[in-house]
Amino acid sequence: MTRLVRAAVLTNYLEVTQYLGFNPRDVLASVGLSKNQLQSPELRIPIDAAVRLLEASAAASGCQNFGLSMAESRQLSDFGVVSLLLSHQRTLRDALNVVVNYRHLMNDSLAIFIEEAGKMVIIREEVVTESPMPCRQANELAIGVMFRLCSALLGAHWHPLSVNFTHQPPDNLQLHRRLFGCNLEFGSEFNGIVCPDASLDIANPNADPAMARYAQRYLDSLPGHEGPSILFEVRKAIYLLLPMGRATIEQIAQSQGMNVRTLQRRLKEQDCAFNDLINDVRRDLVLRYLENPNYSLGRIADMLGYSMASSFTRWFIAQFGMPPATWRAQMQSAPKAAPDPSAS
Repeated sequence: MTRLVRAAVLTNYLEVTQYLGFNPRDVLASVGLSKNQLQSPELRIPIDAAVRLLEASAAASGCQNFGLSMAESRQLSDFGVVSLLLSHQRTLRDALNVVVNYRHLMNDSLAIFIEEAGKMVIIREEVVTESPMPCRQANELAIGVMFRLCSALLGAHWHPLSVNFTHQPPDNLQLHRRLFGCNLEFGSEFNGIVCPDASLDIANPNADPAMARYAQRYLDSLPGHEGPSILFEVRKAIYLLLPMGRATIEQIAQSQGMNVRTLQRRLKEQDCAFNDLINDVRRDLVLRYLENPNYSLGRIADMLGYSMASSFTRWFIAQFGMPPATWRAQMQSAPKAAPDPSAS
């Protein structure tokens, strides 16, 4: 079953193309979308088409910051019917729980994991597609939107420590610095935001419990969507937990609110095994990691759950027909894209 998201995830796409002086007609057609579809926020469009559109638009327009340019003008109201509930949450922690619980009304392709590490909190995010593809623009859009959500709720109290990206920096960091205003970490082991743990529990001065209850009753009364796919939900959990060394079947089952036997049964009903999903995610992540020159092969092996580099190499050869070092060398010798002429 093709996974769908609301066209609202591409809110202001057309405005950004107009600002860049870029006609998106051809790239829209290449991914099977149209301007009319993007102008209907509640329309459901394929996840993969939305992600491909962002990557293709960045390449065709020459703007390496295309996804982040979309995030810069996003408002809380762009979360659609969920925005009222978000704006009246007592704390940022409560708002993040709303994002997770009602993600089917916003962006069901987004995997979110809140990791508490001492006095820091890491808001990990990953855009997960049905088939492997570059997600740089979609991830930057998602992180930018999350950052603006936190800022809208906390105002002057929002002081993140860093914003992290697994990919390399663009040629021009002006937009990143203007939007985030904090330390930027590229070539990181995760995509997301690091902030003090106290940030999650700062009281939202605009919170109204009565309005929050009203908004929640309204959302809960809406007709149900097609329901979460267990395969897709497990894949999203693996994307987040595998680089942390926690993508065991026990941890994944716990993240889905079920025991191991129930998870195995649910996967079997879909003619799938847990190891198949692990392998699929590894295939996707390894290509992303190899594109990052900051990642040594040993580090990549560790992030994919291999304690020995030799085991990782054997797996890679079985999957792609060549050693990872050869794949990386071939990729690095390929022609490079033109520099970004945009100062956005």
